[in-house]
Amino acid sequence: MASNNIVIGIAGSGGDGVISAGEILVNAASSDGLFVFMLKSFGAQIRGGESSVRVRMSSEPVATQGDKLDILVVLSWKDYLKFQSEMLLEDHVVILSDSEDSFSEENIPIPADKLKNWYKVPFNQLATNAAGTSLAKNIAMLGVISELFNLPKTALEKSVKKKFSSKRDDVIEKNLNALKAGRDYVKKEIEKKDSVLFEYTPGDPRIVMEGNEATAFGALYAGVEFYAGYPITPSTEIMHWLSVYLPRYNGVVIQMEDELASINAVVGASFAGRKAMTATSGPGVSLMSEGIGLAGMAELPIVVINVQRGGPSTGIPTKTEQADLMQAIWGSHGDAPRVVIAPSDVEDCFDCTVLAFYIAEKYQLPVIVLSDAFIGHRKESINPNRFRDLKYGFKKINRRITPTEKELEDYHRFKITKNGISPVTWPGMEKGMYQAAGIEHNEKGFPSSDVSVHSRMTKKRWEKFREIKREFSFERFYGPDDAELGVIAWGSTKGAVKEAVARANANGIKVQAIIPQILYPFLIQPFHDFLRHKKRVIFVEMAYAGAFRRYLRGFVRFGDFGVETVSYRQTGGAPFTVGQIYDKIVEEYEKKDA
Repeated sequence: MASNNIVIGIAGSGGDGVISAGEILVNAASSDGLFVFMLKSFGAQIRGGESSVRVRMSSEPVATQGDKLDILVVLSWKDYLKFQSEMLLEDHVVILSDSEDSFSEENIPIPADKLKNWYKVPFNQLATNAAGTSLAKNIAMLGVISELFNLPKTALEKSVKKKFSSKRDDVIEKNLNALKAGRDYVKKEIEKKDSVLFEYTPGDPRIVMEGNEATAFGALYAGVEFYAGYPITPSTEIMHWLSVYLPRYNGVVIQMEDELASINAVVGASFAGRKAMTATSGPGVSLMSEGIGLAGMAELPIVVINVQRGGPSTGIPTKTEQADLMQAIWGSHGDAPRVVIAPSDVEDCFDCTVLAFYIAEKYQLPVIVLSDAFIGHRKESINPNRFRDLKYGFKKINRRITPTEKELEDYHRFKITKNGISPVTWPGMEKGMYQAAGIEHNEKGFPSSDVSVHSRMTKKRWEKFREIKREFSFERFYGPDDAELGVIAWGSTKGAVKEAVARANANGIKVQAIIPQILYPFLIQPFHDFLRHKKRVIFVEMAYAGAFRRYLRGFVRFGDFGVETVSYRQTGGAPFTVGQIYDKIVEEYEKKDA
């Protein structure tokens, strides 16, 4: 079964180099012009434990991780069991395992019919013989699968060299020897009994980027000057990336003692006139909620990235979920305005972060970017031309609006304006001193408990939403406008929804999907346009409580359009598959004739 699309899963212990092997494979494939999608998964332990990686490579663009595995590589059966529910197998699956694994074959929970193409390979021995250490068994394994399934060979050698480029020459040579040993073993010892083969034509190289990297890169492009944060899975890579690159552009990165300190440092930096941000996950946002409200009251621009994870409480730190929506929108006491944006893939992480800084700086309020572990920790290939000529309108307003000389003569920091935006100064600006605090204040910033003042200032802060809704409307639509069946989703579920909708329409099932990017303030008109021909709409979300459906029903009266809504949701952990959403589309489509 030759194909230009293949999905490979690798599972093992924390010391088996599973993630490194996946990254080497992805870099090799992308350098040969292939489209790639890599999803990694870990146990919740701080050190050690299990790890897995799924790599999809194709000659055509891909939007998901692939529903089932064509190839499963098991470096440790004991650790594979912890990912079994996430690593579904095709009927034709080919399995490779370490022949030296002592795990009892009777306890392997894979049906006998899927074990017919099972190769037992001495990965440890191959690595030890060729490289002098069993640590190179992941490289030997790459040699085996590259030879067995026609994966990029020359590119794989280059990728191994690049991976170990910071090491001594003899380390690079030993790993190349391990790669060759794996290939030679296949040629001499394995008689291929399966039909899985990857076929492709090499093309121009592509960039590979992780979601958290794209977020950090977007912040750098937007002109971030100050980052304060506390490490928390699955957002930590954002701080790591910025700690390397932001100082090169005269920026500052500080690892704080906790999330409370982080958000207050960010608010302070913004007060000082700097573009400032932080990144965290749900538990961290819980601690930051009062600080975010402070930024709203003081009308200071800040950007907060929430890379969502399984919850509540500590939850599942290394797994994904979409259950922080209500926290992002309403998670502060009082009427606290903020904008909430949701990226839907790796490239979108860049765009949404740039957009977040633009909105925050122009409208002087907090912006929360709702990413999640599925996006933040996955790698995707991106056309290199995507970043060669960045022509964005976002750079037109590089700084927040400052007062004129005339306005400084009698400076009103919180001056009532038609659009709610008041000119802002920072410490050291002549005549620009003002009092900034979390207490209610008048136009000059002086504390006030006058009810009429509170009413005017609250209205002023929320007036910005009117302008934001006028300026922005970005929703993605997939499928024909006149479809009677619709799908509504947000964030990282886009990829599976997009592929499922395309499959359904190709099979004669008319369905259209809408994926909004700005979740709050809510833009009603695009949804009204979407619902014109709909009779039934499926809400797809990775959150058990179905918060997105509840949220939208507060704005859109589906009954007025004669539209029936259906909630299709699941708890976090494993992302939706295309097959799951496609089957739900078919199920609801068939009801129209029932």
